[in-house]
Amino acid sequence: MTTTTGRLIDPAPPAPEKTAPPTDRRALSVSGLSVAYPRRHGRGAGESVLRGVDLEVTPGQILGVIGETGSGKTTLARAVVGLAPVVGGRIEVAGIDVGGLRKRELRDHRRSGVVQYMFQDPLRSLDPDLTVADLVGEPLAVAGVERAERRARVAEALGRVGLDADALGGRIPAQLSGGQRQRVSLARAIVTRPALLLADEPVSALDASNRNHVLRLLDELRRDLGVAVVVISHDLSSLAGIADRIAVLYRGRLVEQGPTAEVLARPLHPYTALLTASAPRLDRDPAVRRDRPGRSGPVSGEAPAWAGEPGACVFAHRCPLAEADCRTQPGGSPHPGERSAACHHPVTTSADRLARAPRATT
Repeated sequence: MTTTTGRLIDPAPPAPEKTAPPTDRRALSVSGLSVAYPRRHGRGAGESVLRGVDLEVTPGQILGVIGETGSGKTTLARAVVGLAPVVGGRIEVAGIDVGGLRKRELRDHRRSGVVQYMFQDPLRSLDPDLTVADLVGEPLAVAGVERAERRARVAEALGRVGLDADALGGRIPAQLSGGQRQRVSLARAIVTRPALLLADEPVSALDASNRNHVLRLLDELRRDLGVAVVVISHDLSSLAGIADRIAVLYRGRLVEQGPTAEVLARPLHPYTALLTASAPRLDRDPAVRRDRPGRSGPVSGEAPAWAGEPGACVFAHRCPLAEADCRTQPGGSPHPGERSAACHHPVTTSADRLARAPRATT
């Protein structure tokens, strides 16, 4: 997929197209994933945070996960690395059924670095007392890589993100700029040569210049290294330029997924249409702007507590297109690798109604 990073985010020469190594193995496969946190006093069913999520990511691909606060985006990433209480479904990373691993096997799986996590705030996630060289090399030390090889791979990883190991290797995080810290975090994530990188709001704390730089680096690294990347964001404009596919979460449900250009230009689910309507920067790109309906009806406020029928569409209480069946029947589940939405009345058949709908409120 040819990216549009320069057009949507910041004018820049297009990077040369590179193809990831061909493979039939999925870097990440999530099927029927459900996560529920136990109640504080341990009585009754726990609070469901994710319900029946199905996703796939292949090597060299970027999947963007979008949704409002409370949609379950970060919980999804935490579940993949074993930090959230999975109560149903299956998670496979590079062909390994993570849920089927015994305690020691899971520990070894984590130490191997096959999955890496890039946090939103590097100043809080990086040990303030360690030098850059030690921070980037720490995952290799945990994996048992010898010192000489660690030094070489640390220098290589820092070089890939545009940092000089000789100049910055001895500094601590407080001596770096915000953009440098996030690039150190990225170097630390790729130093183990992972199959999968989970980037949780990787640019939300950065200024425009550093934001664009980190996004371009993610795009380059997935092409050069063939690493699969899941980028979690609340900002569609950040995903529009680099993501091959987009998955849309709402209150723990996957409501739509498909190729980025198609989802943004012609959303199927009303929630996706309202999200794109509230992202004015997308209008800079004619390919995205062309058929995008519903600019007059963006979602306002955060997702309210669910008060409908348990079997109803999760968005029915906010949807300007909802009908009787939406309030009594779920909309189904989008299928990985396909262009699909969990909706009884897709926007493609209701564009005029959505354009005339009043502003959605909580």
